[in-house]
Amino acid sequence: MAPKNPKSSKKASKQSKGKKTKKQKEEERRLQEEEEARIEAEEEEQKRLVIEKEEQELERLELRDREHRELELNELRHLLEQNHSAVTKWRADVAEKAKWERYMCCDGTPDPEVQQDVNTYISLWREDPEVNIKPVLEQCNNALQLLEELEALLREATDPKECQVYEEAVISLQELIHSKLHLSTEEILKTANENTDTETGNMQTVVRGDHTTLCLWANLKRNPRFKGLNFEEVGLRFELPKQLTMSDIAVRILHTHYDHLSFLPRMAHRKIHAPSNSPESLEVVDEAPADTDLPEQEETKDEEEVKDDDDTQQLTADEEVQSIQGLEGRKSEDSPETSKSSRESAEGSGSQIQTQMEALSVEGEFDSPSELLPMVDSSEPVLVVDLMEYTPLGGVFYYDVFRIPPQAHRVNGWEIRQKLHTGLQVFPYPPETFNSDENQALTCPPVGMSVKLPDRVVFLETPQVARWDAADKQWRMDGISDVSYEEEEAKISFKMDSFQAFVLMQETYANFPFLSWDLSPLGKDAATFTVNGALIEINIWIQGDQCSLQSEVKGLPHLQGKWMSSPDLQRAMINAGINIFVNEHTDKYVSSCGKNPLTEHAAYEQMALFASACTFSWSKWNAKCDAEHLVMQAREHPCPATQPTDPQCLYLLGAQRTRKLAITEGSEEFSSNHDPSRDFHSTFLHMLQDDMSTDGIARTRESSYLFVDTVRSLLCATRPLMFS
Repeated sequence: MAPKNPKSSKKASKQSKGKKTKKQKEEERRLQEEEEARIEAEEEEQKRLVIEKEEQELERLELRDREHRELELNELRHLLEQNHSAVTKWRADVAEKAKWERYMCCDGTPDPEVQQDVNTYISLWREDPEVNIKPVLEQCNNALQLLEELEALLREATDPKECQVYEEAVISLQELIHSKLHLSTEEILKTANENTDTETGNMQTVVRGDHTTLCLWANLKRNPRFKGLNFEEVGLRFELPKQLTMSDIAVRILHTHYDHLSFLPRMAHRKIHAPSNSPESLEVVDEAPADTDLPEQEETKDEEEVKDDDDTQQLTADEEVQSIQGLEGRKSEDSPETSKSSRESAEGSGSQIQTQMEALSVEGEFDSPSELLPMVDSSEPVLVVDLMEYTPLGGVFYYDVFRIPPQAHRVNGWEIRQKLHTGLQVFPYPPETFNSDENQALTCPPVGMSVKLPDRVVFLETPQVARWDAADKQWRMDGISDVSYEEEEAKISFKMDSFQAFVLMQETYANFPFLSWDLSPLGKDAATFTVNGALIEINIWIQGDQCSLQSEVKGLPHLQGKWMSSPDLQRAMINAGINIFVNEHTDKYVSSCGKNPLTEHAAYEQMALFASACTFSWSKWNAKCDAEHLVMQAREHPCPATQPTDPQCLYLLGAQRTRKLAITEGSEEFSSNHDPSRDFHSTFLHMLQDDMSTDGIARTRESSYLFVDTVRSLLCATRPLMFS
């Protein structure tokens, strides 16, 4: 037998070893795949068990929540109804006491609720021949006080006939106030030559009242080099073109700290955009200041011939009614900013808590206000001012030019005066004879005006100037040129085509949306509410039923630190240019989180109940969750004198239940997973109680109903969960 070839043997051995290695690899791969499948199956089983356990735990929590739901809702309802009943009784007692004090006062001022008394007051004042400026200003102060009371009644009125009566009284009284100031102006100008300035030979005077500043200048010398006059003591300056310096004219700048002219456009807007009875209007603040809802008066009167003094004071009742009927629109009886029924629905919603929450669960998807009311396109040039978007501040400046009345001449001890029956006549400028706009622009240059910003108003941005269009009864921003704003001197200068009333305006929602907010207790029935707005930070202290602005906003000495009721503070802040309050129009101009208003309102009510013991604050996750839920931070504040060191917890509030979240404010992403150490609850109130001490819960039960109601009203008026 021949011997084997050693080379071929080695080769066969290598091939055999190679085949074995390949099989081993396949076997190892198979075993690895089986192991991976086993591990994956185990992981899936573990996940299934975890999910099953979580579902069982969730089912247990939901079952436990359902068991306690009725009890918790009944307890919350009882607390809300108890507070509501106490507040209602207190308000009735206060109103009754005020009515009795007015009756016992016997100072001659009429009862605003008695129409006959108000009509008698107006008639007697109209017939009063007094035209001297000082007594007239005193009379105007009394009339303005009566007007404030009438406007308060108008905001509270729900019956259409009652609203009409108050509106007629307000309009008649406002027209009479302006008529009296007009007659006093004429009386001063009749003796202009007796009160001339020794340097210029012209007459100039300033008369200041509590609510009115009257500046008058009479051109007696007709000096062609005259450019203008500066009333330094009141921060007003006017400039005249050369044509007027050679005319027998008198310039009047009447600054009223109230606004009579914005009434008509606001009324027309309310008629067109009648508010609905949606839950969003459960609680709103009167968007317009109480002293701004008044009609235009002077411009149309000045352009017509006026009868003699006696006749101008005699306006018949028929004329008054016709002037009222001629207005475009009426205030809606159920306007959210003035309606008592809307406010009562907010205050009395404690008896509807369960109904609201259950109704929310079957409403389906909630359409956010921002979807229902699209944002206004600000790219269009503004001509007619939208008084929902802009707010007049600092009152109205009536800028007028009149013909100087005939002056008296003294001859041999006799005073000779030409008596006219036309009253104070407007000097037309530009003259009505011009038909060509080009000729008019060449021959009638604009008139200049410079105004120091009122010291009782804060402008967060550069003020806007608007003029009054007497024909269309609207504020307009066209026809104004060469606007110059000196921020350091707080002065604005501009020119207008003619003499017209004007106002300084600011965007109503300039301080929206909020960057953050915080509500913290300060002691028994005391708390501080801080809103960090888009431009400035606002801090409001609450003590019982009183509120006080404590922010470091310069220029408001009349408001800083003054204690007043929540509605009064809201109106005072809006009048001063500091607006953090919402109304039914806010969603049209400010982007919001679009939260369900019923859930939002229920949260504010429960926050108010615990405001004496808990701190509540803004959470960035509120904007990340859906419209049906709210997210906020909260914790017990153990002692007002010390600052808590524990971080605040996050709570997710919904229509059916509230839960404590597992995430924190510093988490990387939002998750609605609940804290496994806490139960579900049907109310935010009971969710908070799980993390509170016995002393903390006791403090909440000892809170005054007035304090709770004041906190609730501020929260509902600012709606921080919607606009932060």
